[in-house]
Amino acid sequence: DVQLVESGGASVQPGGSLRLSCAASGYTKNHYCMAWFRQVAGKEREEVAAYSSDGTTEYSDSVKGRFTSSKDISQNIWYLEMNNLKPEDTAMYYCAADSGFIFDLGGSYCYRKGRDGYNYWGQGTQVTVS
Repeated sequence: DVQLVESGGASVQPGGSLRLSCAASGYTKNHYCMAWFRQVAGKEREEVAAYSSDGTTEYSDSVKGRFTSSKDISQNIWYLEMNNLKPEDTAMYYCAADSGFIFDLGGSYCYRKGRDGYNYWGQGTQVTVS
């Protein structure tokens, strides 16, 4: 079974930084999309970054220039580095992965998949900026 486990959420002051981790087990796709979403209670789940297995990433306008997505290939862990955090970044953050494809799709394509394009989800990690 595929499992995604997020960690790294915390409470920080505005302007601070955090690094979220998403550890994948049982996920052995060579060509895939992976994404970070966030959700505030009562609101739609918002996509903030999508990462392609070719290393390219697309970001939402709200986080572009502040957030960076990457992967530790040896550990099968994805990261979301978040800098210059703002109160509006407060949310539960989720990582998600798709079921894979026969070739790399690229970050832009992965971003356009949206929430329905992902099959596997983590349980979330809370980020609070205040």
